[in-house]
Amino acid sequence: MSNDTPIQYGEVTATYFWDDGSGINGDTGAPAGGEPMQKGLFSSPSWPLGTEGYVVYEGKKAEFFIGDRGPGAPSEGCDVLLDMDGKTFAEITGETWNDSNYTVSGGNGHLEVEYYITKWGDGAGTEGAPHPFQQPGNKCEDAVSPIPEDALPEEEAEETEEPAQESAQETEEPAPEQKAEGEAEQSAEEERPEEGAAEGGSGDGDGGVTAETAANDLSGFQLMGSDGVIGGTGLLAVALIPAVLLAVFFAWTRRPSGAHAGAENDGGSLTDASRGRHSLSSRLNSVIDRLREGR
Repeated sequence: MSNDTPIQYGEVTATYFWDDGSGINGDTGAPAGGEPMQKGLFSSPSWPLGTEGYVVYEGKKAEFFIGDRGPGAPSEGCDVLLDMDGKTFAEITGETWNDSNYTVSGGNGHLEVEYYITKWGDGAGTEGAPHPFQQPGNKCEDAVSPIPEDALPEEEAEETEEPAQESAQETEEPAPEQKAEGEAEQSAEEERPEEGAAEGGSGDGDGGVTAETAANDLSGFQLMGSDGVIGGTGLLAVALIPAVLLAVFFAWTRRPSGAHAGAENDGGSLTDASRGRHSLSSRLNSVIDRLREGR
């Protein structure tokens, strides 16, 4: 009998039988698996012949192997899905087995037991959830449940718990790399407002002026105000234009006047001031003559 780790677990309703070909109490003949009727030989309506495992009832454990096919009609509707040999049935219930009439004392013919499959057999039958006799399409899925942790070896139970703990830790605390990246991003966000202030502030809410705008504003005179009226700076510029033109005009006419007066012959230079021997009209005529000659 196998004592390996369970590969399937569940709860089913079980009854008992003893078929040895004697014909006593509904005996239908020798077991279908070829093994003689004996203690530990169970019958299933669907599991492969030769399947091994054990059952537990009120803390009592009994090993079994599937050596026959049944029960028949009681298995319909996923009702009774396991037939235990009469001797094992009597043992785990604390009753006695009657070899004369193949019955168990106490009058209880059904039990709710936990089963553990430890090895699938290589005989005829279907692995997995049991199904009623000759009804393979009617799987009794409710007869299969997750294997309890206390039925698993300690090593496998620890391996099952460790991944769960690691997943919880990963969920609660981010990885060091992610934490460092988050702190760096937070520091960068905190520095951005300071950088914005150093660049000149925003131009929307408080009327701040950027460095580029200030440079453009100072690059020349602002002749017009925001309301379209010439400002004080504009008026000053307009007033200075005639004065500048007059200064240029007199500077240009002064050099010919001094030279025409013969200042250079008198020991002076061409830039010496005129001695006044020419009137303004003569200066204008001289300028006009020079323009004509240049043309």
